[in-house]
Amino acid sequence: MLPVLLLSLVAAVLLGGLFYQHTVTNRLHRCEWNDLLIQLQPVPTAPVSRVADEYLNPQPNQLATEPIDIWTALGGLDGMRRMRKNARVLIELAAYAERWNYTEGVIVAERIRRDALQLRRATFHIALRTALGADRLRIPFYMHEAAVAYPLMTQRLLALYQTSHIGLYPRLAEALN
Repeated sequence: MLPVLLLSLVAAVLLGGLFYQHTVTNRLHRCEWNDLLIQLQPVPTAPVSRVADEYLNPQPNQLATEPIDIWTALGGLDGMRRMRKNARVLIELAAYAERWNYTEGVIVAERIRRDALQLRRATFHIALRTALGADRLRIPFYMHEAAVAYPLMTQRLLALYQTSHIGLYPRLAEALN
């Protein structure tokens, strides 16, 4: 009886998550470009890029930045949530660009989706481990993964807009910085 109840509970949680994702995606997909831009939340670009650069370009002293400094630079749990929410909007902005440059837009949107998947996975693990207070040793690794994925997504999107619709590029660049 207990395994059936547990399986039913897991299935209900998964279905609820899928329904939530579907609802959010549909709501974003119906938004106009200006509405999408307004939904972007501020993320400190320089500190996030610095953490990502440190991770991607290792130096001889790879332990120079302490996990608490990384946590602070990324804005803590609130910063992680903002990056996660922005990831959905960045995907929709890339999909919006498909109207002007279908070939490149489709490819860039898919790359951003894959980066967003990495970001969502990392932020999920951070939130879960923070809430449970368990296995905090791995949190810095997830912070680095999130810090790498987010600037990559924004750089991909800005490059797409720079080649596809230069008229909207300045406003997008301003919103992302």
